[in-house]
Amino acid sequence: MADFLNTNAGIALTIVAQGLLIISFVMISLLFLVYGDRKVWAAVQMRRGPNVVGAWGLLQSVADALKYVVKEIVIPAGADRPVFLLAPMISFVLAILAWAVIPFSEGWVLADLNVAILFVFAVSSLEVYGVIMGGWASNSKYPFLGSLRSAAQMISYEVSLGLIIIGIIISTGSMNFTDIVHAQDGAYGLFSWYWLPHLPMVALFFISALAETNRPPFDLPEAESELVAGYQVEYSSTPFLLFMAGEYIAIFLMCALISLLFFGGWLSPIPGLPDGALWMVAKMAFFFFLFAMMKAITPRYRYDQLMRLGWKVFLPMSLGWVVIVSFLAKYELLGGAWARWDMLGG
Repeated sequence: MADFLNTNAGIALTIVAQGLLIISFVMISLLFLVYGDRKVWAAVQMRRGPNVVGAWGLLQSVADALKYVVKEIVIPAGADRPVFLLAPMISFVLAILAWAVIPFSEGWVLADLNVAILFVFAVSSLEVYGVIMGGWASNSKYPFLGSLRSAAQMISYEVSLGLIIIGIIISTGSMNFTDIVHAQDGAYGLFSWYWLPHLPMVALFFISALAETNRPPFDLPEAESELVAGYQVEYSSTPFLLFMAGEYIAIFLMCALISLLFFGGWLSPIPGLPDGALWMVAKMAFFFFLFAMMKAITPRYRYDQLMRLGWKVFLPMSLGWVVIVSFLAKYELLGGAWARWDMLGG
């Protein structure tokens, strides 16, 4: 068996099995994410939420998914059929693809790339094309306006996200997620993580992640009160399910990025407790809870407010932070809190 795994066929089979394992984890998590999102929203509004299908309503997401799958796919008469059907597939596949470089524990990663951050940003930047294609192919003004909003919004906040991550890269000296986690492995547990030296940027990253994933209060591309559900308005059945699944998977990816970049990934918050993938999953679940709470308790922004926040507030702040971190790392101030490359042996 060991000899077979060292052959080309064995290596290919191993990669396929690892890829299926990641997809299974993400898709199973998706069911509980939707359930948890609805439960949090219901609790804030003092109602029960899903509670009929399965124990405590746990199978409600499965029932909803089956409902979408068995429904007829309705395509508008004036739509561009190939592009109309391709758009949700692009959104879903690209959302899944980014998970290939996300480590869950030491060595638990499909592709441990030295430029993993660039890979994630390249893939997430392409996701906007699925939204634009869906809005354009629908041949309707409301989806088209929603897709234009999404393009402007996602590009605006990707700039801030990129500049914030540059500060992490400067402190670590690496774009590899495993190296970033190792750089946070200190003697003080959670106080050794990057959330403390990069504290101002944690809030900016979280808010930018909300806007990047079209999440309330920044869900302007699908604002029902203005655009009748925006770029998704002409979609039903499985194509709509793929759009929704891609959106939730992208949200969960942002939770993973926050955990890896600022909160130590799979590292234990208390020195002496063992590290492991359970810590990583728990942190991701916690940050998704924060995403759900933001959806439940915050009013929607106006579009001009959203753009002003991105370009006139977040962009100058994140750019200034890059300059500050560069200075702090260059002179290794405060014991080298912003210069962790020595911890990697570099």
